[in-house]
Amino acid sequence: MTATADPRPLTGEPVALDLLNTRWAEDGEPLDLFAGAAGLTRMQGLAVWLESTGLAGRFRADAATLVHLLTAREALARAVADPADESARALVDAVLEHGRIRATLTAEGPGERTEFDDRTWGPAWTAARNYLELLSSAPDRIRKCASETCVLRFYDVSRNGTRRWCSMAACGNRAKASRHYARTRVR
Repeated sequence: MTATADPRPLTGEPVALDLLNTRWAEDGEPLDLFAGAAGLTRMQGLAVWLESTGLAGRFRADAATLVHLLTAREALARAVADPADESARALVDAVLEHGRIRATLTAEGPGERTEFDDRTWGPAWTAARNYLELLSSAPDRIRKCASETCVLRFYDVSRNGTRRWCSMAACGNRAKASRHYARTRVR
């Protein structure tokens, strides 16, 4: 099978946010990588996402994995939108109940191994676990693009923590062009 290009406008974010970014808008039209965006079937969209996140070698693109990922995506979307939402936190916890980290001793020293009660929960659990890691390191750096028409999320790794746009080439450029147009039109 040949690799299919990822049609999403923003990739490469931490796994939790990358999962949220499987839904985006293009020309005001909502798109979903797992629901036929760019002419991909649901399973092709899942395969593209697994490949994009580096999880393809560890997990399969099958129907059960997709169902669990959709569950995790909804839980994460709610938790990111409102961190104080107790029911959203419960949904994330429910995903996390399907896996754990086992401490191990390797030839190189201490190590860790993830274990799942069902491997089809692996990608969903990995995304939920990554969200906890983001929260423990810098929760204020989990951001939504400042564009009113954009739904994408990103993790701000800029030095000053002032990133506003999912992409300067897309949303940032549109905002600058809009401001410029407004200034020149007033004259």
